[in-house]
Amino acid sequence: MVSVPSPTHGTDSVTAAEQPPLPVKLVIAGGFGVGKTTAVGSISEIRPLTTEAAITEVAAGVDDLTHTPGKTTTTVAMDFGCITIDPTLKLYLFGTPGQDRFGFMWDDVVEGALGGLVIVDTRRLDDCYAAVDYFEHKSIPFAVAVNAFDGEVHHQLDEVRWALDVSDHVPLVVFDARNTGSVRDALLVVLEVALSRAEGGAKDGAAGGAAG
Repeated sequence: MVSVPSPTHGTDSVTAAEQPPLPVKLVIAGGFGVGKTTAVGSISEIRPLTTEAAITEVAAGVDDLTHTPGKTTTTVAMDFGCITIDPTLKLYLFGTPGQDRFGFMWDDVVEGALGGLVIVDTRRLDDCYAAVDYFEHKSIPFAVAVNAFDGEVHHQLDEVRWALDVSDHVPLVVFDARNTGSVRDALLVVLEVALSRAEGGAKDGAAGGAAG
């Protein structure tokens, strides 16, 4: 005899299958020209929304184009894309503008984010201090991803950690902003850090409640 699921069981299964994936907001940050827009575009399952503007002669005099001579546009507000990791999880990606003069937009872009990925170009680490300081000051979980421009990283990861003065608990990885799988892996590191922080906070809260 064939066993037939009860109506209740069948309804629960259908409901679970129809559940939309959990939306999670992540921020991709870093200095000017480090690969933020490229990273969002590499992994987004939709056509990315970008707010690119042409680099004018005035801007070229302010922004250092030494290592990015072919760069003709820059993000002036944010980049946006999304990627479904699995049926239960969908990441919404927000890329911040890299220049300090657009820093006033960061609070709006970062609001509600679970975590952040700070992209670093080892040829000009100075440009990434502001992003690292921002996430540390806001106590937002983050990871640092060294973008391997032309397949090269100009400093060892321990040297990068020392130069950026980031704590040992902050993951540091090498990735390629042009490669979908590489960007995905870096974002998964951010998720792990954020979930670990959340679980730690929940345990601390439970312990505090028990003590009370």
